[in-house]
Amino acid sequence: MSHHAPLQVDVAVVGGGPAGLMAAEVMGRAGLAVHLFDAMPSVGRKFLLAGKGGMNLTHAEALPAFVGRYGAQAERLRPLLDAFGPQAVRDWAAGLGIATFVGSSQRVFPTDMKAAPLLRAWLHRLRHPADGGVPVQFHMRHRWTGWADDGALVFDTPQGTAPVRARATVLATGGASWARLGSDGAWVAPLQARGIGVAPLQPSNCGFDVAGGWSPFLAERFAGQPFKSVAIRVADPAGQPFQRKGEFVLTATGVEGSLIYAASALLREQIAREGQARFELDLLPDRSAEHVLSQVSHPRGSRSLSSHLKSRLGVDGIKMAIVNELLDKAALHEPAQLAAAIKALPITLVSTRPIDEAISSAGGVRWDGLDEQLMLRSQPGLFCAGEMLDWEAPTGGYLLTACMASGVAAGEGVRRWLADQASTLRSSV
Repeated sequence: MSHHAPLQVDVAVVGGGPAGLMAAEVMGRAGLAVHLFDAMPSVGRKFLLAGKGGMNLTHAEALPAFVGRYGAQAERLRPLLDAFGPQAVRDWAAGLGIATFVGSSQRVFPTDMKAAPLLRAWLHRLRHPADGGVPVQFHMRHRWTGWADDGALVFDTPQGTAPVRARATVLATGGASWARLGSDGAWVAPLQARGIGVAPLQPSNCGFDVAGGWSPFLAERFAGQPFKSVAIRVADPAGQPFQRKGEFVLTATGVEGSLIYAASALLREQIAREGQARFELDLLPDRSAEHVLSQVSHPRGSRSLSSHLKSRLGVDGIKMAIVNELLDKAALHEPAQLAAAIKALPITLVSTRPIDEAISSAGGVRWDGLDEQLMLRSQPGLFCAGEMLDWEAPTGGYLLTACMASGVAAGEGVRRWLADQASTLRSSV
């Protein structure tokens, strides 16, 4: 235990992901001396890993549809996204010298598809602001553990415990997925100890395990392989179908990948309510049920069923394997049942994969405890941003955009709050 005098700062930002960095940028530009603390040796680790397959920054669909992707929390996030939405993200990247383009699926990427040059340019601007802003001071390997009795923030560092006193604090500590990159959800306990409401953290954009597991044959032969150009259907609690076309991957124990992630909130909630969830897999979304039935019913002579389905419908490989896995002998040889299965194969899921494997997490600091500026009503001067707030979204640029938008909102909130404090102080003197 070290006995240093606390470091006194204007603003402490806890967490060096996109939300924390964005809050720091807004405040530094406004002339505030920002100190950013992160547990890891460098910032933006999850951001960099998310950029491995091509850095998906945001999404180009119209704003009303974009906001709708946030489901139950769309209305909470609407004002944040109105203030800093998809176009603002692209303009911001352009300001860093990073051009962007819209891909075929309306996803927006840097032209070089990489996260590292963007992060480098961003950190350079935070450390060396050109426009009369104040440089952001970075403190790495500072793991926030909560508050001291006197209200100071407490950090574990390689040199011992470091207390920090800040006029305002932005927590942007991430969710609870990918702990090895820094987001481990350890912040929940100190917040709850202060009486701050936190909805339980749950996996989002996650894989699932299937009921009973796959057969050893399917798991060994096809794990890691994608189902391409398929569609899934899931009924929501009101009985409205969620339907989407795309691809996903078979895993050793179940399913994962973009189509599954898109439906993950619905599937997770259904498991919570009923103990299991079901989706229907359409192996041939571009063919009508009538066409599939006529092709399946076509006389096949001496040909095996699999070569018949391959030549008439192009169903082979992993698609044929899943049909064999889930239909019994009788159904396979009954054309109406086989055709119906090809268009709507029911797959039953029993659990999400562990939260640490998930791309993101749902749950977090409850909205009813926050004001419009993302300040905790019960803790004046304490703001929250990013994935630690109680919202979730599908992949496709929605996660990153809302993290950045909430960082902007919290940074603006701190600027206004400190200005209000100063004017109150002046008028009381």
